[in-house]
Amino acid sequence: MPSRLFNRLQVFRSKPWSYQVKFLGFKTLQLANLLGALHLLSYVGTISPMSGPSMLPTLANEGEVVIENRWSHRWNPDSLRRGDLVTLRSPLDRTRIICKRVIGLPGDVICVDPTGQKAPSTEHVVVPRGHMWIIGDNAAYSRDSRDYGPVPMGLIQGRLFARIWPIREFTIFRNPTTYLDY
Repeated sequence: MPSRLFNRLQVFRSKPWSYQVKFLGFKTLQLANLLGALHLLSYVGTISPMSGPSMLPTLANEGEVVIENRWSHRWNPDSLRRGDLVTLRSPLDRTRIICKRVIGLPGDVICVDPTGQKAPSTEHVVVPRGHMWIIGDNAAYSRDSRDYGPVPMGLIQGRLFARIWPIREFTIFRNPTTYLDY
């Protein structure tokens, strides 16, 4: 293998100077295009590993990979719905990305903790404009809005689209939530 590479390098060096410049310029342009495409892709969607117990049983404790839709909520913020699975920057540590379920949107009256584990189940709050109420599916092992209150929508990174790994667990996430609007 190293000898093949060495031979190719010798052939390249034997070419005229103008060919070498054009070739290197073309390869540099290809690399710039690839990096630009990867950068743009991070705004449209991305593949992310998931870990942690807060979203059990929807997501496993570790070893799952999902596709995030990072475009729709930026293009149309009103597209977020109660029941959507979202990734967002942690309000407690902005370097961490967390995954939770949207329970309340601006203007909703939310029971702070229906489980009664962290607050009396009679305590309610109105979600302010530009914020949402999030909770982990495994409430006993989740730090969420019950701990830090309504979360700014600006922290949202994306909405989960599908679980792609492990393959036998492939799932396209559909929002199962129905609610009554009075």
